[in-house]
Amino acid sequence: METKLILPPEAEGERADRYLAEALSITRATAQRWLEQGLITVEGRALTKSARLSAYAEISVTPPELQPCEAVPQNIPLNIVYEDDDLLVVNKEKGMVVHPAAGNPDGTLVNALLAHCPQGLSGIGGVLRPGIVHRIDKDTSGLLIVAKNDRAHQGLAEQIKEHSFTREYEAVLVGHLKQSEGTVDAPIGRHPVDRKKMAVTVKNSKPAVTHYRVLEEYPGYSYVRLRLETGRTHQIRVHMAYLGHPVAGDTVYGGAKQPTELQGQCLHARHIGFVHPVSGEWLEFESELPAYFENYLKKLRKTL
Repeated sequence: METKLILPPEAEGERADRYLAEALSITRATAQRWLEQGLITVEGRALTKSARLSAYAEISVTPPELQPCEAVPQNIPLNIVYEDDDLLVVNKEKGMVVHPAAGNPDGTLVNALLAHCPQGLSGIGGVLRPGIVHRIDKDTSGLLIVAKNDRAHQGLAEQIKEHSFTREYEAVLVGHLKQSEGTVDAPIGRHPVDRKKMAVTVKNSKPAVTHYRVLEEYPGYSYVRLRLETGRTHQIRVHMAYLGHPVAGDTVYGGAKQPTELQGQCLHARHIGFVHPVSGEWLEFESELPAYFENYLKKLRKTL
């Protein structure tokens, strides 16, 4: 199904693959593939991946036909908090990878979803990411939305792009923030040296905004609530490390010396809110803190 986009002023001069990957909520590799296949055009002309865009130009996108997914359905238990004909809301456990990738060919959320939804999922994310509109890290627990069809996927992706999609997290941070609440407005891009990491940088970056509020403080740690205005890779982890207060347990952005009992960052996707892309109804969901998070808070509260 063809989709048309009128590019906003901020698209002026942007590289096609980079901008369209974000606008369409697809990976940059997928955007490049679609551009190479002539599936994305501007006013009837094929675009190259390195082409520079013009504000107010009309872009036409014709996603490829859904291909048989290369991921294998696996009967893995899922904690589904909501489901209808168009989408699911899943409460992901800590330690579960969202989609197959190098080092994690199976046992992922996608493998479980394929078994749960034999009728199929949205194909916009590609054969290894069917239905995946947004992701959370392997060691982040909490709420995630999955699209069953392309219409739902496109509607949800548009809300994320327009920042009307509410996503709130809770985390334990190392140290005490200078202010009890505030906003981090700092662009995020690939780390200039370690390409496996993200960083606050002005080079080849995208705007990133995170709002935070301190809920409780303990000796050496803070319990906070965070709201994403944008959704960059590792955004909360990168922004909090940038402030000098990394997420507890984050060995990638917080240094090697971390609480051993956490086995990964203490970060939970607590709340989501969005307009249903088909019915137009506003939906909100909240996930209780998982046992690992509650147990760590109990330990910290004993230090008061």
